[in-house]
Amino acid sequence: MAGRINADDIATVKERASIEDVVRDHVTLRRAGSSLKGLCPFHDEKTPSFTVNPTTGYYKCYGCGEGGDVFSFLEKVEHLSFTEAVERLAVKVGLVLRYEEGGRRDDAPTAGRRARLIEAHRVAQEFYAAYLLSAPAARAGRDFMRARGFDGAVATRFGVGFAPRGGEELARHLRGKGFTEDEVTLAGLVGRGSRGLYDRFRGRLVWPIRDITGDTVGFGARRIFDDDRIEAKYLNTSETPIYKKSTVLYGLDSAKKAISTTRSAVVVEGYTDVMACHLAGVETAVATCGTAFGVEHIKVLRRIMRDEADLAPARVIFTFDGDKAGQAAAMKAFKEDQRWASQSFVAVAPGGQDPCELRLNEGEDAVRALIEDAVPMFEFAVRTTIARFDLDTAEGRVEALRAAAPIIAGIRDAALRPEYTRTVAGWLGVEVEQVSDAVKRVSHGGGSRSQGHGHGAHPGAPSSSGPYAVGPGHPAYEGSVGGQERYAEPSEAALEPSSSELAASLPAPNLRDPVVQAERQLLQCILQFPSAIDPLELALIQPLDFTAPVHQEVFAAVAAVGETTGRTMSAWQAAVAAAGPAALHPHLVDLAVAPLPTRLDPSTGAPPSRYVSALVSRVQEVSLRRQIADAMGTLRRLDTAAEPDHATVRALSQSVQELQRQLAALRDREES
Repeated sequence: MAGRINADDIATVKERASIEDVVRDHVTLRRAGSSLKGLCPFHDEKTPSFTVNPTTGYYKCYGCGEGGDVFSFLEKVEHLSFTEAVERLAVKVGLVLRYEEGGRRDDAPTAGRRARLIEAHRVAQEFYAAYLLSAPAARAGRDFMRARGFDGAVATRFGVGFAPRGGEELARHLRGKGFTEDEVTLAGLVGRGSRGLYDRFRGRLVWPIRDITGDTVGFGARRIFDDDRIEAKYLNTSETPIYKKSTVLYGLDSAKKAISTTRSAVVVEGYTDVMACHLAGVETAVATCGTAFGVEHIKVLRRIMRDEADLAPARVIFTFDGDKAGQAAAMKAFKEDQRWASQSFVAVAPGGQDPCELRLNEGEDAVRALIEDAVPMFEFAVRTTIARFDLDTAEGRVEALRAAAPIIAGIRDAALRPEYTRTVAGWLGVEVEQVSDAVKRVSHGGGSRSQGHGHGAHPGAPSSSGPYAVGPGHPAYEGSVGGQERYAEPSEAALEPSSSELAASLPAPNLRDPVVQAERQLLQCILQFPSAIDPLELALIQPLDFTAPVHQEVFAAVAAVGETTGRTMSAWQAAVAAAGPAALHPHLVDLAVAPLPTRLDPSTGAPPSRYVSALVSRVQEVSLRRQIADAMGTLRRLDTAAEPDHATVRALSQSVQELQRQLAALRDREES
């Protein structure tokens, strides 16, 4: 068993790692008071409910209920173990971890596995890149690049390399760097045959495929030589622990800043197309990696470009080859259009050229013009659909109308449908009423129209209630392989109770109650801005002063830890979490993330002291009134007893008087 990571090192990593920076690698965030908001990476949404509080180091999604700290975020978004999340962040913050129980052992199959696989890919990418630029045997690769207008500087910029034809050079290089056979085969860099290890991409030009954080996690390799035994034009890394083709987009690591800034993205078909676009100034270009553009890709882009329903529509432009394969790919993208709040467009170059060919033949201005002249997805879909029919005949026009009507009926914007109805009538050469009637028949169930979500769905769009079928491999890649997804047995992590299950074990507070609301806000202040709370004021409150049981538990945990003096915010938060039961943790996360309904003091960044004092007084006042009411009720019951206990009555009376004095003093303090 691997040694456990030193607890102090874990605390140090958590303290140094900025949750804002880590989350921004996956989600575009915008300021919302003292917090940050964006689209949740754990469920599909069009209105942002994912909230991050950089001060406390916690996140919370108020849509799906997921929440936690920087470690749990990495665990969930990148499917890592806790150890792997800590190790990944340790590298990021430059900390060398210490391992207890005799140190780290080599027989641990999973501890640090991701870091090792990433490092193997980094070494392989450097090896391939150096070989392309310097090795005489890589001449064919250099010729291929030059023929497409890419020189050595461009190859270096994009990390393009060449895999030696011998087939064993990379394996020897990786072994020389200390990687085991199991590591390099698990990484998908080499295969194992009867004669030993061999390079999977031998004799091919290779592009590094990077995840959103910039780590190389796989490669795409293009066939160069006619005598290559593998006939597939493109050969991509198989699924590995760090590479899932349905969630990666080539070029996203470079494009994400521009996508976030412009709230637009350009989806092209190949690696060279991405390169051509970026060189032409279209820095939002990305491409899939040997698979069709699917649901998971949409989710990734939506989070980056802030594809939110309450904002001005974002813009997604698809470029496809003008051949049948390109048109088929475009129609697949069209079927998924309902998943966007953005506006979708299609750009098809004259003569069916892809962006790489267009740049080579007509220059970079032509590439930019191609993107600028993109047509709306609906227009492209209708034109592509009716192009199959002979519009010179009555039969052809009728069939074209039947095929186009479901597309028009699927337009989300009700105000746009009449415009397309009139436009399509002109394209078909029929009366507007004919098109309108056909659309109405489809809308009322007279045609075949799939049920979607939101404002309606396109024909053939997947149901929101069932599994999403991504379809076969991208038609532009001969080497792509389709098929159904395989589902692994649930892991131990998957069997652990979720945040929502834990939270449900404590009764949820009634937030419609103004008293409970005041309690919640006070606890938010305590957890998010502990230095803004007067310790003397806090000492006047007890856990039982809170009405909501969960609030009692939270304050009890706070009281058990005591002041923050000598502790960092991260350490104090961790201590509070450790002081309460496991079921309390989701509630603590919520309180540590939720924004306060008040403006923060610009000079301190904390809530105004008057606001905090008012919350303390409110909790005290409610508690005192409740105690007085309870004591008075007991007194009334004692007064009606057959044999009154005068000593008890006297003690209770004195207690009521003391409580009333405290209440009066509290009122005086509030008025002063």
